[in-house]
Amino acid sequence: MFTGIIEEVGEVRAREGGELVIACRTILEDVALGDSIAVNGVDLTVRTIGDDSLTFDVMPETFRRSNLGDAGPGARVNLERSVRPVDRLSGHIVRGVVETTCTLESLTPEGEAIIARYRPPAEYLPYILMKGPVCLDGASLTVMARDEESFSVSLVQYTQEHTNLTSRQPGDSINLETDLLARYVEQLLEARSQGT
Repeated sequence: MFTGIIEEVGEVRAREGGELVIACRTILEDVALGDSIAVNGVDLTVRTIGDDSLTFDVMPETFRRSNLGDAGPGARVNLERSVRPVDRLSGHIVRGVVETTCTLESLTPEGEAIIARYRPPAEYLPYILMKGPVCLDGASLTVMARDEESFSVSLVQYTQEHTNLTSRQPGDSINLETDLLARYVEQLLEARSQGT
C-alpha cells in the first residue's frame, strides 16, 4: 500500500524485455530485496539493488496497462516506498495497481498552480469523483473539475517540483488509479440490486 506522496523522481536507466532498471538515491536508503516500490504508481518488487539503482521485473500485463512500456532510458519516473504501519497517511490509500492510462490534455497556469486536465477511457470516468482522490503516475491528487470526457487537478508548487507531472506534454500517457472506495460502493450496490 502507498500514500501517493512521491519521494523521488528517478530515471529509467535501462528497459530490456521484462527488466526495468531505475537510477535513484533517496529510496535506496532503507530498501531491501523483495520490497514494493511504486514506479509511476505501479507496485513493483525490487529484484536487485545497485549502488545507485534498483532493478525490477515487469510482467507483460503491467506494460499493457501502464505507461512503463513507453518509458525508455532517460524517462523520469515518480518513486515511492510502500507505507509502514507507523507512517502518516498524507495522501490517500493507493494500491499501486494501475487500472489504465489517461491522456494529458493540457497544463494551464493559474497563479502559482498549474491546472492539469486528463482524458481517461470513458468506462473509468464514473470512478473519478469531484473533490475525490485520484492517483496519476503514482501521485495522490484531488479532482477539482470533471465533465463528461475529462477531469482536472490542480498541481501546487510542491507537486510541480517533486513529481514528473509538469515535465509531461499534451498527448502523453499517464498512469491512472481511480478511487478504490467508489469501486467498492458500486460493487456493493450492484450486488444488492441483484439480490446477492
